Amino acid sequence: MVFDFKKKFSFHQRQTESKKINEKYPDKIPIIVQKNKNCTLDDIDKHKFLVPKDMTVAQFIYILRKRIELTEADALYIFIDKTLPMTSQNINVLYNDYKTRKDFDGFMYVTYCNENTFG
Repeated sequence: MVFDFKKKFSFHQRQTESKKINEKYPDKIPIIVQKNKNCTLDDIDKHKFLVPKDMTVAQFIYILRKRIELTEADALYIFIDKTLPMTSQNINVLYNDYKTRKDFDGFMYVTYCNENTFG
């Protein structure tokens, strides 16, 4: 899946922006969130997030659920690089693992869906 953010901005532009963010907010992780193409949930109202490094995946999912305005009965799964992270995992640990990608521009990309499907 190609993120709209990656289509809209060149690698250099994204890298420059993430560097500025990391210098200004060294205790935060820049995350881009996008809906999976197979998802039937509503679109999220914002796509860029600055998340505290000590936040867990479960806490981040809670924020996304509120932004999408989901009920308790609605399912929400997030994927990082087509992988479903454990909810107890720390965002900073995921980000550090994510940085090993060859096209790393400084942002971590997250997709969300209401089904546990990979892709």
